[in-house]
Amino acid sequence: MTSPALDVDTFLNQPLTARIATYGPTVRPVWFLWEDGAFWVLTGPWARLFDRVRSNPAVALVVDVCDIEKGLVQQVIARGDAELVPFDVPRGRRKLIRYLGADESRWDTRFLRYLYDDPEVRGTTWLRLVPDSLTAQDLSYSVTA
Repeated sequence: MTSPALDVDTFLNQPLTARIATYGPTVRPVWFLWEDGAFWVLTGPWARLFDRVRSNPAVALVVDVCDIEKGLVQQVIARGDAELVPFDVPRGRRKLIRYLGADESRWDTRFLRYLYDDPEVRGTTWLRLVPDSLTAQDLSYSVTA
């Protein structure tokens, strides 16, 4: 039995949590935006991720779901060298809307600070990963009652 094809864009456009691994190894959960063939993760000098990527840009990232009641098992695994690029508010809004909804008045103030504080002062930066390799699998199965 062959696995169904996984539509990577549809899967990655859901508000899922990814886990990103850096050298060491260390692994941390992150919210992300999948756009223009890249993963975009908000970071800055307050985060260990920022320093780890500056020291060694090789990362691996996993986004997956597993719902045993529905038999839904899907995963995307990406690897490559990440880069730290300047933050921009429009992309930041798109990312945060995925997880928090469009009504900014309902957002926790820390997310508003990430979005609107001067990036030159706060240091808000994008970690951008254009994968050298990307593996997508749908390992879902039928559940019988």
